[in-house]
Amino acid sequence: MITRKRPAAAVCALLAALTAGLAFPAGAVAGEPTGQDAPKVDLVLDVSGSMRARDIDGQSRMAAAKQAFNEVLDATPEEVELGIRTLGADYPGDDRKTGCKDTAQLYPVGPLDRTEAKTAVATLSPTGWTPIGPALLKAADDLDGGDGSKRIVLISDGEDTCAPLDPCEVAREIAAKGIGLTIDTLGLVPTAKLSRQLSCIAEATGGSYTSVQHQDELTDRVNQLVGRAADPVVTPVPVEGAAGCAGAPVLKSGLYTDREEFGQQRWYRVDVLPGQELRASVSVAADRAVNPGHGVLLRAVTAHGREIVRGEAAGNGRTDVISTGLRYPEPERDGTDGDKPAAERVCLAVTQSFSAASGVKSTPGLPLELTVDVVDGPSQAGDVASFGLGRGWWLLGALILTGFLAGLVWGWLSRWRVAVWRTN
Repeated sequence: MITRKRPAAAVCALLAALTAGLAFPAGAVAGEPTGQDAPKVDLVLDVSGSMRARDIDGQSRMAAAKQAFNEVLDATPEEVELGIRTLGADYPGDDRKTGCKDTAQLYPVGPLDRTEAKTAVATLSPTGWTPIGPALLKAADDLDGGDGSKRIVLISDGEDTCAPLDPCEVAREIAAKGIGLTIDTLGLVPTAKLSRQLSCIAEATGGSYTSVQHQDELTDRVNQLVGRAADPVVTPVPVEGAAGCAGAPVLKSGLYTDREEFGQQRWYRVDVLPGQELRASVSVAADRAVNPGHGVLLRAVTAHGREIVRGEAAGNGRTDVISTGLRYPEPERDGTDGDKPAAERVCLAVTQSFSAASGVKSTPGLPLELTVDVVDGPSQAGDVASFGLGRGWWLLGALILTGFLAGLVWGWLSRWRVAVWRTN
Protein backbone atom coordinates (compact mmCIF):
# COMPACT_ATOMS: atom_id res chain seq x y z
CA MET A 1 0.00 0.00 0.00
CA ILE A 2 2.89 2.38 0.57
CA THR A 3 3.77 2.33 -3.13
CA ARG A 4 0.30 3.64 -4.00
CA LYS A 5 1.12 7.05 -2.44
CA ARG A 6 3.69 7.83 -5.12
CA PRO A 7 1.22 8.86 -7.86
CA ALA A 8 -0.34 11.42 -5.52
CA ALA A 9 3.03 12.82 -4.54
CA ALA A 10 4.10 13.04 -8.17
CA VAL A 11 0.92 14.88 -9.17
CA CYS A 12 1.30 17.36 -6.30
CA ALA A 13 4.94 17.99 -7.25
CA LEU A 14 3.93 18.60 -10.86
CA LEU A 15 1.19 21.06 -9.84
CA ALA A 16 3.63 22.87 -7.53
CA ALA A 17 6.11 23.19 -10.38
CA LEU A 18 3.41 24.55 -12.69
CA THR A 19 2.34 27.06 -10.05
CA ALA A 20 5.93 28.19 -9.54
CA GLY A 21 6.33 28.60 -13.28
CA LEU A 22 3.22 30.79 -13.44
CA ALA A 23 4.11 32.90 -10.44
CA PHE A 24 7.75 33.48 -11.35
CA PRO A 25 8.37 33.92 -15.09
CA ALA A 26 11.72 32.76 -16.42
CA GLY A 27 12.82 36.33 -17.21
CA ALA A 28 12.75 37.41 -13.56
CA VAL A 29 15.72 35.51 -12.18
CA ALA A 30 17.11 36.61 -8.82
CA GLY A 31 20.75 37.58 -8.75
CA GLU A 32 20.89 38.20 -12.49
CA PRO A 33 23.87 40.45 -13.36
CA THR A 34 22.95 44.00 -14.27
CA GLY A 35 26.27 45.12 -15.75
CA GLN A 36 26.70 47.85 -13.09
CA ASP A 37 29.17 48.04 -10.21
CA ALA A 38 27.72 46.81 -6.93
CA PRO A 39 26.74 49.45 -4.37
CA LYS A 40 29.18 49.69 -1.45
CA VAL A 41 28.57 50.53 2.21
CA ASP A 42 31.15 50.96 4.98
CA LEU A 43 29.73 50.92 8.51
CA VAL A 44 32.04 52.96 10.76
CA LEU A 45 31.48 52.18 14.44
CA ASP A 46 32.79 54.13 17.43
CA VAL A 47 34.28 51.64 19.92
CA SER A 48 35.74 54.25 22.29
CA GLY A 49 35.58 53.90 26.06
CA SER A 50 32.38 55.94 26.36
CA MET A 51 30.47 53.13 24.62
CA ARG A 52 30.41 51.36 28.00
CA ALA A 53 27.67 53.73 29.24
CA ARG A 54 24.46 51.81 30.03
CA ASP A 55 21.77 54.22 28.86
CA ILE A 56 20.15 52.54 25.84
CA ASP A 57 17.18 50.44 26.93
CA GLY A 58 19.00 49.26 30.07
CA GLN A 59 22.06 47.98 28.21
CA SER A 60 25.39 49.45 27.20
CA ARG A 61 25.74 51.44 24.00
CA MET A 62 28.16 48.79 22.74
CA ALA A 63 25.69 45.97 23.38
CA ALA A 64 22.94 47.91 21.58
CA ALA A 65 25.26 48.52 18.61
CA LYS A 66 26.22 44.83 18.42
CA GLN A 67 22.61 43.72 18.48
CA ALA A 68 21.70 46.26 15.81
CA PHE A 69 24.64 45.17 13.61
CA ASN A 70 23.59 41.51 13.82
CA GLU A 71 20.09 42.36 12.63
CA VAL A 72 21.42 44.65 9.90
CA LEU A 73 23.80 41.96 8.63
CA ASP A 74 20.87 39.53 8.35
CA ALA A 75 18.83 42.06 6.36
CA THR A 76 21.57 43.39 4.04
CA PRO A 77 20.53 42.98 0.36
CA GLU A 78 22.58 40.42 -1.57
CA GLU A 79 23.66 42.99 -4.16
CA VAL A 80 25.25 45.30 -1.56
CA GLU A 81 28.98 44.97 -0.79
CA LEU A 82 29.37 45.80 2.90
CA GLY A 83 32.34 46.42 5.19
CA ILE A 84 32.83 47.38 8.84
CA ARG A 85 35.47 49.82 10.12
CA THR A 86 36.11 50.65 13.77
CA LEU A 87 37.54 53.68 15.53
CA GLY A 88 38.97 53.58 19.04
CA ALA A 89 38.83 49.78 19.26
CA ASP A 90 42.45 48.80 19.89
CA TYR A 91 44.53 51.38 21.84
CA PRO A 92 43.60 51.84 25.53
CA GLY A 93 46.48 54.16 26.47
CA ASP A 94 46.81 57.93 27.01
CA ASP A 95 49.14 58.83 24.14
CA ARG A 96 47.08 61.12 21.94
CA LYS A 97 49.20 60.64 18.83
CA THR A 98 48.79 56.88 18.97
CA GLY A 99 45.11 57.06 19.93
CA CYS A 100 44.31 59.24 16.93
CA LYS A 101 45.64 56.53 14.59
CA ASP A 102 43.37 53.91 16.14
CA THR A 103 41.11 52.95 13.23
CA ALA A 104 41.01 49.56 11.51
CA GLN A 105 39.02 47.62 8.94
CA LEU A 106 37.16 44.98 10.96
CA TYR A 107 35.55 43.39 7.89
CA PRO A 108 36.63 44.34 4.32
CA VAL A 109 34.16 45.90 1.90
CA GLY A 110 33.00 43.16 -0.45
CA PRO A 111 30.48 40.31 -0.81
CA LEU A 112 29.05 39.68 2.65
CA ASP A 113 29.75 36.54 4.65
CA ARG A 114 27.20 37.09 7.42
CA THR A 115 28.67 34.53 9.83
CA GLU A 116 32.20 35.90 9.51
CA ALA A 117 31.02 39.51 9.90
CA LYS A 118 28.96 38.68 13.00
CA THR A 119 31.92 36.85 14.54
CA ALA A 120 34.10 39.92 14.00
CA VAL A 121 31.50 42.23 15.60
CA ALA A 122 31.20 39.94 18.63
CA THR A 123 34.89 40.50 19.48
CA LEU A 124 34.52 44.27 19.95
CA SER A 125 34.96 45.86 23.36
CA PRO A 126 34.91 49.61 24.24
CA THR A 127 38.53 50.73 24.43
CA GLY A 128 40.03 54.05 23.47
CA TRP A 129 39.86 57.40 21.67
CA THR A 130 37.40 58.84 19.12
CA PRO A 131 39.37 59.59 15.90
CA ILE A 132 36.38 60.35 13.65
CA GLY A 133 38.36 62.39 11.09
CA PRO A 134 41.05 59.73 10.47
CA ALA A 135 38.40 57.00 10.35
CA LEU A 136 36.43 58.88 7.65
CA LEU A 137 39.58 59.30 5.52
CA LYS A 138 40.33 55.58 5.77
CA ALA A 139 36.68 54.66 5.09
CA ALA A 140 36.76 56.73 1.88
CA ASP A 141 39.78 54.67 0.82
CA ASP A 142 37.87 51.47 1.68
CA LEU A 143 35.22 52.45 -0.89
CA ASP A 144 37.64 53.60 -3.59
CA GLY A 145 37.09 52.27 -7.11
CA GLY A 146 34.06 51.55 -9.25
CA ASP A 147 31.22 53.82 -10.27
CA GLY A 148 28.45 52.30 -8.15
CA SER A 149 26.91 54.13 -5.21
CA LYS A 150 29.15 54.54 -2.15
CA ARG A 151 27.93 55.24 1.39
CA ILE A 152 29.60 55.60 4.78
CA VAL A 153 27.36 55.12 7.83
CA LEU A 154 29.08 56.62 10.89
CA ILE A 155 27.78 55.63 14.35
CA SER A 156 29.28 57.49 17.31
CA ASP A 157 28.39 58.47 20.88
CA GLY A 158 30.95 61.26 21.27
CA GLU A 159 32.59 64.10 19.41
CA ASP A 160 36.00 63.74 17.76
CA THR A 161 39.00 63.85 20.11
CA CYS A 162 41.68 64.33 17.46
CA ALA A 163 41.43 68.03 16.51
CA PRO A 164 42.80 69.97 14.66
CA LEU A 165 41.83 67.32 12.05
CA ASP A 166 38.21 68.57 12.00
CA PRO A 167 35.91 65.72 10.82
CA CYS A 168 33.57 68.26 9.22
CA GLU A 169 36.44 69.55 7.10
CA VAL A 170 37.37 65.97 6.28
CA ALA A 171 33.80 65.38 5.02
CA ARG A 172 34.00 68.52 2.87
CA GLU A 173 37.34 67.32 1.48
CA ILE A 174 35.77 63.95 0.58
CA ALA A 175 32.82 65.69 -1.09
CA ALA A 176 35.19 67.94 -3.08
CA LYS A 177 36.80 64.86 -4.68
CA GLY A 178 33.58 64.29 -6.63
CA ILE A 179 33.57 60.52 -6.08
CA GLY A 180 29.84 60.40 -5.29
CA LEU A 181 30.29 59.28 -1.69
CA THR A 182 27.57 60.01 0.87
CA ILE A 183 28.16 60.07 4.63
CA ASP A 184 25.20 59.42 6.94
CA THR A 185 25.69 59.89 10.68
CA LEU A 186 23.95 58.53 13.76
CA GLY A 187 24.47 59.91 17.26
CA LEU A 188 23.92 57.58 20.22
CA VAL A 189 22.32 59.57 23.04
CA PRO A 190 24.02 62.67 21.61
CA THR A 191 24.95 65.92 23.31
CA ALA A 192 24.27 69.23 21.56
CA LYS A 193 27.92 69.47 20.52
CA LEU A 194 27.94 65.96 19.04
CA SER A 195 24.70 66.66 17.16
CA ARG A 196 26.22 69.76 15.57
CA GLN A 197 29.36 67.90 14.56
CA LEU A 198 27.57 64.89 13.08
CA SER A 199 25.04 67.15 11.31
CA CYS A 200 27.90 69.10 9.71
CA ILE A 201 29.58 65.88 8.53
CA ALA A 202 26.37 64.58 6.95
CA GLU A 203 25.38 67.88 5.36
CA ALA A 204 28.80 68.24 3.70
CA THR A 205 28.13 65.17 1.53
CA GLY A 206 24.34 65.35 1.19
CA GLY A 207 23.77 62.71 3.84
CA SER A 208 21.45 62.63 6.84
CA TYR A 209 21.93 62.84 10.60
CA THR A 210 19.84 60.85 13.08
CA SER A 211 19.68 61.09 16.85
CA VAL A 212 19.27 57.63 18.41
CA GLN A 213 17.96 56.95 21.90
CA HIS A 214 16.82 53.32 21.55
CA GLN A 215 18.25 50.12 20.09
CA ASP A 216 15.33 49.52 17.69
CA GLU A 217 15.77 53.04 16.30
CA LEU A 218 19.41 52.28 15.58
CA THR A 219 18.54 49.00 13.84
CA ASP A 220 15.78 50.52 11.72
CA ARG A 221 17.83 53.51 10.63
CA VAL A 222 20.96 51.56 9.67
CA ASN A 223 18.78 49.08 7.78
CA GLN A 224 17.20 51.96 5.85
CA LEU A 225 20.57 53.45 4.95
CA VAL A 226 22.10 50.13 3.85
CA GLY A 227 19.02 49.36 1.78
CA ARG A 228 19.10 52.83 0.27
CA ALA A 229 22.57 52.12 -1.12
CA ALA A 230 21.01 49.66 -3.55
CA ASP A 231 18.60 52.29 -4.91
CA PRO A 232 19.45 54.15 -8.15
CA VAL A 233 21.40 57.34 -7.44
CA VAL A 234 19.34 60.45 -8.16
CA THR A 235 20.76 63.95 -7.74
CA PRO A 236 18.10 66.44 -6.54
CA VAL A 237 17.68 69.69 -8.46
CA PRO A 238 17.87 72.90 -6.36
CA VAL A 239 14.69 74.99 -6.56
CA GLU A 240 13.37 77.98 -4.64
CA GLY A 241 9.69 77.87 -3.71
CA ALA A 242 7.60 81.02 -3.65
CA ALA A 243 5.49 82.64 -0.96
CA GLY A 244 2.35 82.17 -3.07
CA CYS A 245 0.95 80.06 -5.90
CA ALA A 246 1.05 82.83 -8.53
CA GLY A 247 4.83 83.24 -8.48
CA ALA A 248 5.72 79.61 -7.79
CA PRO A 249 8.21 77.78 -10.04
CA VAL A 250 6.75 75.22 -12.45
CA LEU A 251 8.15 71.73 -11.79
CA LYS A 252 8.25 68.62 -13.98
CA SER A 253 8.66 65.03 -12.80
CA GLY A 254 11.83 64.78 -10.73
CA LEU A 255 13.51 65.22 -7.36
CA TYR A 256 13.98 68.74 -5.97
CA THR A 257 15.64 70.25 -2.92
CA ASP A 258 14.89 73.52 -1.13
CA ARG A 259 15.17 75.11 2.32
CA GLU A 260 12.20 76.25 4.38
CA GLU A 261 12.26 78.54 7.41
CA PHE A 262 10.61 77.44 10.65
CA GLY A 263 6.82 77.64 10.32
CA GLN A 264 7.08 78.81 6.70
CA GLN A 265 4.96 77.80 3.69
CA ARG A 266 6.50 77.21 0.25
CA TRP A 267 4.62 76.97 -3.08
CA TYR A 268 5.36 75.09 -6.30
CA ARG A 269 3.33 74.46 -9.48
CA VAL A 270 2.86 71.35 -11.65
CA ASP A 271 1.05 70.99 -15.00
CA VAL A 272 -1.26 67.95 -15.15
CA LEU A 273 -2.86 66.89 -18.46
CA PRO A 274 -6.30 65.23 -18.58
CA GLY A 275 -5.93 61.51 -17.87
CA GLN A 276 -2.67 62.00 -15.99
CA GLU A 277 -2.03 61.42 -12.29
CA LEU A 278 0.03 63.61 -9.99
CA ARG A 279 2.01 61.91 -7.24
CA ALA A 280 4.05 64.06 -4.89
CA SER A 281 5.87 63.57 -1.60
CA VAL A 282 7.90 65.83 0.66
CA SER A 283 10.45 65.24 3.41
CA VAL A 284 11.70 67.86 5.88
CA ALA A 285 14.90 67.10 7.82
CA ALA A 286 15.61 68.47 11.29
CA ASP A 287 19.33 69.12 10.87
CA ARG A 288 19.45 70.83 14.26
CA ALA A 289 17.70 70.52 17.62
CA VAL A 290 13.93 71.14 17.33
CA ASN A 291 11.10 71.14 19.82
CA PRO A 292 8.97 67.97 19.97
CA GLY A 293 5.50 67.94 18.45
CA HIS A 294 5.72 69.09 14.84
CA GLY A 295 4.20 68.17 11.50
CA VAL A 296 4.43 68.49 7.74
CA LEU A 297 1.47 69.26 5.47
CA LEU A 298 1.48 68.84 1.68
CA ARG A 299 -1.54 70.16 -0.22
CA ALA A 300 -2.57 70.13 -3.89
CA VAL A 301 -4.63 73.24 -4.69
CA THR A 302 -6.24 74.48 -7.91
CA ALA A 303 -5.26 77.80 -9.43
CA HIS A 304 -8.49 79.21 -7.95
CA GLY A 305 -7.54 78.19 -4.42
CA ARG A 306 -9.70 75.07 -4.00
CA GLU A 307 -7.96 72.28 -2.13
CA ILE A 308 -7.96 69.02 -4.10
CA VAL A 309 -6.12 66.58 -1.83
CA ARG A 310 -3.71 66.67 1.10
CA GLY A 311 -1.18 64.54 2.91
CA GLU A 312 0.07 65.15 6.42
CA ALA A 313 2.34 63.55 8.99
CA ALA A 314 3.24 64.33 12.59
CA GLY A 315 6.55 63.90 14.42
CA ASN A 316 7.44 63.47 18.07
CA GLY A 317 10.90 65.05 18.13
CA ARG A 318 12.85 61.78 18.10
CA THR A 319 13.24 61.37 14.33
CA ASP A 320 15.31 63.62 12.13
CA VAL A 321 13.14 63.34 8.99
CA ILE A 322 9.37 63.55 8.62
CA SER A 323 7.66 62.81 5.30
CA THR A 324 4.24 62.81 3.72
CA GLY A 325 2.75 62.49 0.26
CA LEU A 326 -0.37 62.80 -1.86
CA ARG A 327 -1.92 61.38 -5.02
CA TYR A 328 -4.25 63.23 -7.38
CA PRO A 329 -5.83 61.33 -10.31
CA GLU A 330 -7.04 63.82 -12.94
CA PRO A 331 -10.26 62.50 -14.62
CA GLU A 332 -10.56 62.06 -18.40
CA ARG A 333 -12.18 64.93 -20.30
CA ASP A 334 -13.96 65.20 -23.63
CA GLY A 335 -11.73 66.36 -26.47
CA THR A 336 -14.32 68.81 -27.85
CA ASP A 337 -12.19 71.89 -27.19
CA GLY A 338 -9.46 70.86 -29.63
CA ASP A 339 -7.03 68.11 -30.45
CA LYS A 340 -4.72 69.00 -27.58
CA PRO A 341 -6.57 69.39 -24.25
CA ALA A 342 -5.32 72.09 -21.90
CA ALA A 343 -3.29 71.13 -18.86
CA GLU A 344 -4.50 71.89 -15.37
CA ARG A 345 -2.01 73.85 -13.29
CA VAL A 346 -1.91 72.37 -9.78
CA CYS A 347 -0.27 74.26 -6.93
CA LEU A 348 1.64 72.31 -4.29
CA ALA A 349 1.88 73.96 -0.87
CA VAL A 350 4.40 72.67 1.69
CA THR A 351 3.82 73.76 5.29
CA GLN A 352 5.73 72.61 8.38
CA SER A 353 5.30 73.38 12.06
CA PHE A 354 8.87 72.80 13.26
CA SER A 355 10.11 75.24 15.91
CA ALA A 356 13.70 75.83 16.98
CA ALA A 357 14.83 74.70 20.39
CA SER A 358 16.24 77.25 22.80
CA GLY A 359 19.50 78.78 21.60
CA VAL A 360 19.29 77.17 18.14
CA LYS A 361 19.70 79.32 15.03
CA SER A 362 16.65 79.51 12.81
CA THR A 363 18.64 80.22 9.64
CA PRO A 364 19.28 78.79 7.16
CA GLY A 365 15.97 77.01 6.72
CA LEU A 366 15.44 73.30 7.20
CA PRO A 367 16.40 71.01 4.26
CA LEU A 368 13.34 70.08 2.20
CA GLU A 369 13.20 67.36 -0.45
CA LEU A 370 10.24 67.27 -2.87
CA THR A 371 9.47 64.43 -5.27
CA VAL A 372 7.10 65.10 -8.18
CA ASP A 373 5.85 62.41 -10.56
CA VAL A 374 3.28 63.00 -13.32
CA VAL A 375 2.26 59.72 -15.00
CA ASP A 376 -0.51 58.44 -17.22
CA GLY A 377 -3.49 57.37 -15.14
CA PRO A 378 -4.17 53.63 -14.83
CA SER A 379 -6.50 52.08 -17.39
CA GLN A 380 -9.84 50.70 -16.31
CA ALA A 381 -8.71 47.11 -16.94
CA GLY A 382 -5.58 47.44 -14.82
CA ASP A 383 -6.75 49.96 -12.25
CA VAL A 384 -4.46 49.66 -9.23
CA ALA A 385 -7.37 50.61 -7.00
CA SER A 386 -9.37 47.50 -7.99
CA PHE A 387 -9.50 45.79 -4.61
CA GLY A 388 -5.81 46.58 -4.26
CA LEU A 389 -4.86 43.81 -6.71
CA GLY A 390 -4.01 45.77 -9.85
CA ARG A 391 -2.17 43.49 -12.28
CA GLY A 392 -2.17 40.68 -9.75
CA TRP A 393 -5.53 39.47 -11.08
CA TRP A 394 -3.84 37.08 -13.52
CA LEU A 395 -1.81 35.52 -10.71
CA LEU A 396 -4.91 35.16 -8.52
CA GLY A 397 -6.75 33.46 -11.40
CA ALA A 398 -3.82 31.09 -12.00
CA LEU A 399 -3.71 30.14 -8.32
CA ILE A 400 -7.49 29.54 -8.21
CA LEU A 401 -7.32 27.34 -11.31
CA THR A 402 -4.34 25.41 -9.93
CA GLY A 403 -6.13 24.89 -6.61
CA PHE A 404 -9.27 23.70 -8.38
CA LEU A 405 -7.34 21.16 -10.50
CA ALA A 406 -5.35 19.98 -7.47
CA GLY A 407 -8.63 19.45 -5.59
CA LEU A 408 -10.13 17.38 -8.42
CA VAL A 409 -7.03 15.19 -8.76
CA TRP A 410 -6.71 14.71 -5.01
CA GLY A 411 -10.40 13.79 -4.71
CA TRP A 412 -10.12 11.28 -7.55
CA LEU A 413 -7.02 9.69 -5.98
CA SER A 414 -8.72 9.51 -2.59
CA ARG A 415 -11.77 7.74 -4.03
CA TRP A 416 -9.49 5.36 -5.94
CA ARG A 417 -7.54 4.51 -2.81
CA VAL A 418 -10.79 3.84 -0.87
CA ALA A 419 -12.03 1.59 -3.66
CA VAL A 420 -8.75 -0.36 -3.64
CA TRP A 421 -8.92 -0.65 0.15
CA ARG A 422 -12.47 -2.02 -0.02
CA THR A 423 -11.45 -4.52 -2.71
CA ASN A 424 -8.52 -5.77 -0.64
